[in-house]
Amino acid sequence: MKNSEIMAKSASLFINTYGRFPAVITKGSGCRLTDATGKEYLDFLSGIAVCSLGHCYPPVSEAICEQAKKLVHVSNLFHTIPQTELAELLIHNSFADRIFMCNSGAEANEAAIKLARKYSAKERYEVISLQGSFHGRTLATVAATGQEKFHQGFEPLPAGFIHAPFGEINSLKEMISEKTCAVLCEPLQGEGGVRPLPKEYLQAIRKICDDNNLLLIFDEIQVGLGRTGTLFAYEQFGVVPDIMTLAKALANGLPIGAMLTTEKIAAAFAPGNHASTFGGNPVACAAAVVVLQTMLADGFLDGVKAKGNYLATKLGDLAVKYPKIATKVRGMGLIQGLLLSPGMIPEGPKMINMLFERGILANFAGNKALRFIPPLIISNDDIDQLITTLDKLFAEF
Repeated sequence: MKNSEIMAKSASLFINTYGRFPAVITKGSGCRLTDATGKEYLDFLSGIAVCSLGHCYPPVSEAICEQAKKLVHVSNLFHTIPQTELAELLIHNSFADRIFMCNSGAEANEAAIKLARKYSAKERYEVISLQGSFHGRTLATVAATGQEKFHQGFEPLPAGFIHAPFGEINSLKEMISEKTCAVLCEPLQGEGGVRPLPKEYLQAIRKICDDNNLLLIFDEIQVGLGRTGTLFAYEQFGVVPDIMTLAKALANGLPIGAMLTTEKIAAAFAPGNHASTFGGNPVACAAAVVVLQTMLADGFLDGVKAKGNYLATKLGDLAVKYPKIATKVRGMGLIQGLLLSPGMIPEGPKMINMLFERGILANFAGNKALRFIPPLIISNDDIDQLITTLDKLFAEF
């Protein structure tokens, strides 16, 4: 079948929930993808921050194949070796003592919300999150998401979620009541336009939680696992959460999610309180073990920091060169956003399509920023290719 025939058949079969690029991707290797016509794309999207070791990273592919020959599924009524190995790696390299595994970021956040409510007194069930946040697509995580566009059409949303204005610590403090059990936030808002939370702001949120006996939940689904230059983003803020959620990059493309917490908080869950049929699947866990081992190897995360600085500097140079198009760069490590000037914001989606036509994959985040989240194995030469393409594109505008 031709590229156009596959796209037409796909469009006739699926519920229309995605705005897809006009391409049928057939294979990937490293930082490049190839479509059914043979056209190659340099990937600065990584499956939305998922394929952090690049596409078909050989050690991960080998681990998947080997595990699939031995055991694919057995359910969580039994122990498995890959699941235990992964749990040990995540716990030993984080603040946590205990872990719950699931299949996605939304499920990890659902588990965190349930645990926070179960741990807290019965009358304390309310979760405060931040405006501009994104926490998932289930009804509860949509309610926790601080962007009204994701709420529209799904009202009434589940009760118990309120949204504090971003950066206004006093407003957050005033929202706390006898019903509050937790504050949920991303150390860096990815879908909110690549917006890091100021260090002092996060530290103030931590103090408020401590002073009011609230749990602090960090959603590191997009920014955890090396994306910001440390294994977990919280390491750069001087703030330790009570609960942390992970997913996306954990198995480099296979579905998996995790919620981590302390021994004391984890004790609130007993058998039957929460579960996942496929959570911690042996094949996904085998892949994730290799991902963690790779990221923890000497020099890997330092390399992410260095390449992140290089990307940020080059994007900043473009903002200086084209002040009517872009205003500034913000991000951490290899999640960087180039903020468009107010007059150019309507052109953001068009720019992303123009990059696609030129063989570069990226996306438009928060209705304000061109977002670049490449595989963490990206090279400076690849970054230069992006910058050269952007330079020519901006010149056209």
